[in-house]
Amino acid sequence: MGNQEPEAIKKALLRKGVDIPQPESVEIGPEVNPDRISGDGVVLHAGSRIFGTRTLILPGVKLGDEGPVTVRDCFLGRNVRLGGGLFESSCFLEGASMGPGAQIRAGCLLEERSRGAHTVGLKQTILFPYVTLGSLINFCDCLMAGGTDEKNHSEVGSSYIHFNYTPNQDKATASLIGDVPGGVMLNRPPIFLGGQGGLVGPVRIGYGVTVAAGTIVRKDLLKENTMILGQAVPLRAIPFHQGLYTNVQRLVSQNTTYIANLIALRRWYLDVRSRFMDSEEMEKMLLEGALEVLMAAINERLRRFEEVADRMPRSIEVYRSVSGKIDDPLMRKSRDLAAQWPRMKALFLKALDQEGDGTLKGTFLAAVDRCMAERGANYLEVIKGLNEKEAAPGTGWLQGIVDSIQKRIRDALPSFGRGRNRK
Repeated sequence: MGNQEPEAIKKALLRKGVDIPQPESVEIGPEVNPDRISGDGVVLHAGSRIFGTRTLILPGVKLGDEGPVTVRDCFLGRNVRLGGGLFESSCFLEGASMGPGAQIRAGCLLEERSRGAHTVGLKQTILFPYVTLGSLINFCDCLMAGGTDEKNHSEVGSSYIHFNYTPNQDKATASLIGDVPGGVMLNRPPIFLGGQGGLVGPVRIGYGVTVAAGTIVRKDLLKENTMILGQAVPLRAIPFHQGLYTNVQRLVSQNTTYIANLIALRRWYLDVRSRFMDSEEMEKMLLEGALEVLMAAINERLRRFEEVADRMPRSIEVYRSVSGKIDDPLMRKSRDLAAQWPRMKALFLKALDQEGDGTLKGTFLAAVDRCMAERGANYLEVIKGLNEKEAAPGTGWLQGIVDSIQKRIRDALPSFGRGRNRK
């Protein structure tokens, strides 16, 4: 649909039932397609600004009830509430919400009933159902899972930050809090990150981990059901050389695991969530939007990974100059990453077509279909309705996809060895 006069779009929305208490205070771009905005229970409060040809608004959405709000090319599922702030090129599934002062930039996917309080900043962030963020938070380049419902949910305390930019000026730092194969089943213990703390990405955190308030996490915490009490890092001076990467193997392992989890999540949307989002045209468009955001997230991680791979020759030069060495394992790993990156990228992209173990997948989907027949097409109720025996093949199916990608990347890097990824 071509551009229309903004006033004509507003009139069309009012005719279809959109509640706009103060139409003169609402700004709508001429590119917005009114056919992609439901008239059922949608409220656009004063100060709402809507732009973008891709913007999609399903029934029950409420915008700007706590302050001015700008929405640009976002996909908003049923009963989403965005209190105020900026939201662009992201997807929000049923019941997701954000308080005032939010800045939700491109590449975010907030699943059902995930939510944030006031002044939350996100970019390239994925929150699984029920995940809750406090106030005054910067949580970019993360995926967070865990929890089973609105009372037993993963949470990030107020004044929290994910440190996602390194002194070497790269962002190959995405952190995995929980994971995809277990997290999608909505049966894992919640994760709690205490307020006034932070993660130095890239790190991984297991289910059931509680991090005390004020703690800065710098290492993986994979032992489940543990509490981490913070301790201040002693003030000391250590050598730092701009452009030198000394943690190449860990960087490759963490980024590979993160991207593999995103690819597994995309497969989940294609084969599982699609069963719940194909009955109505707007639901189909919401699924397309979620897949679009996921693909953008994968491409972003590949771009950031490639930037680091391109810096390996410079890192080798710096290392040689400060160490006096001619060759050693770090140099070989750095050279391998630089030389093999085109092959690695091709392997990641090829994995997008990987469907995983057919037997595990078929067994799991049959269980989903049985549960749908009993409980209806409510995604949360069906997934939570699966017992442990029924959910296990699904987790195994997705974990197999992750493991397969990790193995192929390891095999492409001879100097990294053939064993398990070392942290």
